[in-house]
Amino acid sequence: MPAVFVHGVPDTAGVWQPLIDCLGRDDVVALSLPGFGTDLPDEFTATKEGYVDWLLEELREIPDPIDLVGHDWGSMLVVRAVSLRSSLVRCWVGGGAPIDPDYVWHQTAQAWQTPKLGEQVMAQTTPALLKPALMEQGQPEATAADAAAALDDTMKSCILSLYRSAVNVGREWTDDLGRITAPGLVLWGENDPYAKPEFGEKLAKRTGARFELIKDCGHWYQAQRPRETAAVLRAFWKQFAPGG
Repeated sequence: MPAVFVHGVPDTAGVWQPLIDCLGRDDVVALSLPGFGTDLPDEFTATKEGYVDWLLEELREIPDPIDLVGHDWGSMLVVRAVSLRSSLVRCWVGGGAPIDPDYVWHQTAQAWQTPKLGEQVMAQTTPALLKPALMEQGQPEATAADAAAALDDTMKSCILSLYRSAVNVGREWTDDLGRITAPGLVLWGENDPYAKPEFGEKLAKRTGARFELIKDCGHWYQAQRPRETAAVLRAFWKQFAPGG
């Protein structure tokens, strides 16, 4: 009965460690997105569809029932995956990433999505600059350092390709949210600078999920408020346990 975690951008699976340390589960699988500190599979395309196909294939190889958890781009991939194959999971948790036709991408995302400008931004983005930037947004030093250490040309290329494939993701994926049948939970940082909590509330409504606001934190609630986030997850999962 594994809990499977999917990280976002520009993170690695290490971003989940503070939360995992608080969960008290010994059946955790923290997946690494291809190209984010890992090799790219043969013929892999770093688009939103490519990453969804990769996630679905990973889930098919993991014994069920699966408690699936995603954050940021990991959340978008989780939500899309369960909208296509709800039967692969027992329940799902996502947050920190809207799937909404009214959402306007944040400034950095828009830069990445712009040809030439995105390459210029990436050329100026170094591990030495990424680590303090993530820490300024509330990440602990350990998770920020882990992400910075993974930043290389492959990761930069994957980020650009992924974001450029997703300019219109809200319009393309929103209609399928109503197909989700697995029970869900949407988490959101109270002070998320990239998307207001109202987008989390709308995502929960469209998917039939519960919504939970993580107080006094920004985007990376799993790293900033791991104890609080762990308590919310344990309470959510408890209802699916025998006798829960």
